[in-house]
Amino acid sequence: MIYKTIHVEASRSYDIIIGRDILPQIAGSIRPLTGDCRLCILTDSTVDALYGDKLVDLLTDAGFAADKFVIPAGEASKCADNLLDFLNFLAECKYTRSDALIAFGGGVVGDLCGLSAALYLRGVKYIQIPTTLLAAVDSSVGGKTAIDIPAGKNLVGAFYQPVLVYCDTALMDTLSPEIYRDGCAEVIKYGVILDKQLYEILQRQPFEREYVVSRCVEIKRDVVQQDEFDNGLRGLLNFGHTFGHAVEKLSDFAVSHGAAVAKGMLLAARMAPLCGLCNVADELVELLHQYGFDLSVDYSADEIYEAILSDKKRRGGDITVVLPRAIGNCTLVTLPVERLYELLKQILTEDYEYKA
Repeated sequence: MIYKTIHVEASRSYDIIIGRDILPQIAGSIRPLTGDCRLCILTDSTVDALYGDKLVDLLTDAGFAADKFVIPAGEASKCADNLLDFLNFLAECKYTRSDALIAFGGGVVGDLCGLSAALYLRGVKYIQIPTTLLAAVDSSVGGKTAIDIPAGKNLVGAFYQPVLVYCDTALMDTLSPEIYRDGCAEVIKYGVILDKQLYEILQRQPFEREYVVSRCVEIKRDVVQQDEFDNGLRGLLNFGHTFGHAVEKLSDFAVSHGAAVAKGMLLAARMAPLCGLCNVADELVELLHQYGFDLSVDYSADEIYEAILSDKKRRGGDITVVLPRAIGNCTLVTLPVERLYELLKQILTEDYEYKA
């Protein structure tokens, strides 16, 4: 049953359809947007084993010609080699600009498929079918697409909106506790930056999945509509990400995205009072611990600082970080990179109780 349809007005307008057990109706939502075209599904090995054949059957039974391209599960697959392999596959199968791609998976699949859609034949339509909580509330919405390169995460990408996001929350039933928890970090992020009421709901587990996904998507939709190309307000969605991406990179992605963002949010909360803002760190620690996050940071200020220097949010000698003024109210703070380094040294010393 469809729980909610959320409309996005951006450079390409589209709907985000959220519900439980709605995957069997997917063809009826795609056809008005694409016509009777060919569809190429990009998915990963984990999702393919669970749902890949089911999606192909749903599409072919509805009269679509559907192919499937499977990449190994994991962040390491969000790379240039897989991007080129997928583009070559599309070309060899003679996909045209009237055809469409489907991202069927988590954030890695969605980012890789979206960038492929932006590049192939200078742009083809694509549909997002997120299968993880993290992808549903964050990466499938808003049109950011990217791959990682050795120098850093998400450094090669494009803004390219899908024609549809189709979110069946039942697909999350098979997620491991660790992968589901990754998504919870992004959900908590939304509460801290813009919705105190959502934050309070998250303090009472378990939460209603359809409501929480819808609320997070509405928040992101509202931000994206005001700042699609990330020149200002959209930066609030990066709360915890500047530090989190550094942790991911330093761990060679052994620390997952959600786990790294949780650590990053705490570092940002510890930094806030040093910049004249409020101290919500202890409260945030309590909630993150409630969801099972390990908040220890095994890297020095020097290591994190060096990793941050390649961050996309750096502009010349300055970098913008997101810091809380209160729960539900964050702000963008632009700092000289030298000042950021000094702050990192303060919050990452052994006698500073950032691990609370």
